[in-house]
Amino acid sequence: MPAAPASSAGLESDACYLAMKAHDARFDGSFFTGVTSTGVYCRPVCRVKLPRRENCCFFRHAAQAEAAGFRPCLRCRPELAPRAASWSTEDASRILALQAARLIDEPDAWSDDGPGAARIAARLGVSDRHLRRIFETQFGVSPLQYLQTRRLLAAKQLIADTRLPMTQVAMSSGFASVRRFNAAFVAHYGLNPSALRRAGAASGGREGDSVSVRLGYRPPCDSEAMLGFFGRRALRGVEQMTERAGQPQFARTLRVAQGGRSHAGWLQLRFDPAREQVLLQVGESLAAVLPTVITRVRALFDLDAEPMVINSVLHACFPDGDGLRVPGTVDGFELAVRAVLGQQVTVAAARTLGSRVVEAFGEPIATPIDGLDRLFPTAAAIAGASGDALGRLGIVRQRQAALLALAQEMLAGRLTLHAGADVPTTLAALQALPGIGDWTAQYIAMRALRWPDAFPAGDVALQKALGVDSARAAADASQAWRPWRGYAVLRAWHRPTPAPAAAAPAEEPRTRTGAIA
Repeated sequence: MPAAPASSAGLESDACYLAMKAHDARFDGSFFTGVTSTGVYCRPVCRVKLPRRENCCFFRHAAQAEAAGFRPCLRCRPELAPRAASWSTEDASRILALQAARLIDEPDAWSDDGPGAARIAARLGVSDRHLRRIFETQFGVSPLQYLQTRRLLAAKQLIADTRLPMTQVAMSSGFASVRRFNAAFVAHYGLNPSALRRAGAASGGREGDSVSVRLGYRPPCDSEAMLGFFGRRALRGVEQMTERAGQPQFARTLRVAQGGRSHAGWLQLRFDPAREQVLLQVGESLAAVLPTVITRVRALFDLDAEPMVINSVLHACFPDGDGLRVPGTVDGFELAVRAVLGQQVTVAAARTLGSRVVEAFGEPIATPIDGLDRLFPTAAAIAGASGDALGRLGIVRQRQAALLALAQEMLAGRLTLHAGADVPTTLAALQALPGIGDWTAQYIAMRALRWPDAFPAGDVALQKALGVDSARAAADASQAWRPWRGYAVLRAWHRPTPAPAAAAPAEEPRTRTGAIA
């Protein structure tokens, strides 16, 4: 059995034990408990018999628990836990280490060979040695160990929730070969992958030609507001809101490019508030890229948000918005196109334009869900569209130029829109395109880049909600909400009545000066 190591720096062991004793989902993913009497590590929400206090040690990250010799619990399944927040207002070294972890966690940030310490260091503008030093200071493990844990936990979920061949599991999880995958799995967990599958520890399963998994999140979460946001913007053929057993259910089509191949399919999900989980069903055609799909769905519904941290900054000014999350996207290019189409028009008008674009340029796809039959157009399809074709859809010339420039930059690889992209560089690149100003760039950063401090100060309704009359005054009023100003914007749009500056903003408006897609 692993010896009891010192708990991670900054963790209050007694407080962690109390959270574990209460099965408090607010702390899920914020720390993990290693149990020396069993050799496993668990989430705070694990429902096994509570271990004795002297047998518990606590870690901020799963990688630290595994580096100390613990293996993941087969019941609570640490791979389902929401990830820890990677934004901070603390010292620069900590911010750099957290940003490095954020890059490792983002599969769309890397090509097929995956991230390495040297490549991450180059992205962050520091030396490989300096990155390893600050990373180990912050996390207690090296970047390689952190990445290895992420890959192993992704593989563990595929083994438990699918019947994919082990070769496909290994490749989908980022391992270069089955041999390396098997060796890493046995070395870390003392169990070969086939034995784990035979153990039948899955919390998800298969339903016909689909795979079902569960995704955890930390409460509170206003799922009704989130689903309402997407429901009002659902594009015909691509997205759909339905009901199942009286509960709202969201479905959409999706394309994922990975390993030189394009995988297209569908997904469907609903919230399970009693368990603080999302029930996700994914079409069989996307099972091979399930880790990437899961990452995108987590971003789409902001499942990794840490409400206690965010609310400590925003609750005094927005007491009614503690459960609101920032809606994301499953595809950065799609979000940017919809943002451009939504400039200076109502949500309904933006939805109409977007549906026309899907009908004209989107590829057909067969799904088992009635009405879900189109994929959102690719950058190549938009780049190849003529001005006349776009004009016939009701898109004005200024928006046409923005869409074409956006698609061309994406095709050329000069612009990337995902959570691993560099925020300042991407904002500058977006605003250099015709027809895209600060409002649109900030909106894209908020939803596609997952930048929590994005703040579209030029939004007229936001200014009205804050009781100011200029972008500068809105920006000044927002300084106390950093680094969570994106969440403040969402709370402003959902506030039913106007309020004074730096207090509580108004409900989400029907029109605005920037993009709302």
